[in-house]
Amino acid sequence: MDPSESGSQRLARALACVRASDDSTPRVGIVLGSGLGHFAERLREPTSIAYADIAGMAACAVQGHTGRLVLGCHGSLPIAVMQGRVHLYEGHSPENVVLGVRLMRALGAQVVILTNAAGGIAPQLAAGSLMLIEDHLNLTGHNCLLGPNDDALGTRFPSLSDAYDPGLRALAMRVSREAGIDLHSGVYAGVLGPSYETPAEIRMLRTLGADAVGMSTVLEAIAARHMGARCLAISCITNRAAGLAGSIMDHAEVQRIAQASSQRFSALLAGTLDALQEELEA
Repeated sequence: MDPSESGSQRLARALACVRASDDSTPRVGIVLGSGLGHFAERLREPTSIAYADIAGMAACAVQGHTGRLVLGCHGSLPIAVMQGRVHLYEGHSPENVVLGVRLMRALGAQVVILTNAAGGIAPQLAAGSLMLIEDHLNLTGHNCLLGPNDDALGTRFPSLSDAYDPGLRALAMRVSREAGIDLHSGVYAGVLGPSYETPAEIRMLRTLGADAVGMSTVLEAIAARHMGARCLAISCITNRAAGLAGSIMDHAEVQRIAQASSQRFSALLAGTLDALQEELEA
C-alpha cells in the first residue's frame, strides 16, 4: 500500500478493477463470514472476481473464507457478495480490513449486511443460534478512521448511535417470525484475536454487556456508516464462549456449526433481501 495514497484514491483503483469485469450497480452488499459463503452460489447471473484481481484487496488466508467478490442478482435485486474477509489478526491494517465494504458501497450498495461466526456469552445463545447485532463493543484497539479524514469518503466524526439500522433490524425480526426462524438480538463484542478468549475475559465481556464475541465486523460497520450506508449484522453462534461449556474451542468446529446452520441462515438472509427489495422499490 502506498502511504501517500488516500483512502478514496485506493478505493478508485479497486473500483476500476471491478468495473473492468462488471458494470452492474448493486443495491445491497453482503459480507459472508466463516462457513457461510455458500449463499453466494444462489445468485443469478453471477460475476466472480478473486480478491487477488482487485487492486489493494488482500487475499483470504483463513479456512472458510473463499476470497471472492460475487456480483449478481437475488431475484431482481442486484447485490454484491464478499465470500470471506480478512482480519486484523492476520496482520492486515484496518484499511485493508474495510476495503471490501468500502468497495461495495462505492459500487452503489445502499445497505451493507455483515455476517460472522461468534461465540455465545448470553445464556440463551447455544451453538447454532442466530443473533441480530443491535450494538457493538469495539475492543480491537483499532479504528479504520484513524489519521487524516478523507472527506471524499465521509465526515470526520460519524455517529454510531444507530450503527445497526433500527428499521433494518425490525425488518429482519419480522422476516424471522414469519419464517419460524429463531432470531435473538444482542450486543457483539469485537476483539482482536486470533487466540480465543480466556474464561476471565468472557466474564469481563459479560459484565460489559456483551452477548456474543468475535474477531470481525466492528470495523466494517464503522466504515459502512462513515460512507453513509445503512448497516445490518447477523452472527451465527458456533460455540459457547470459554468457561461456559466443557469443550475446547476449535476452528474446524466453528466451520462445522456454521455450515450446519447455513440452511436457516440462508432462509433468513433470502427473506430479508426479499423484504428489503420491496422497501427499496417503494
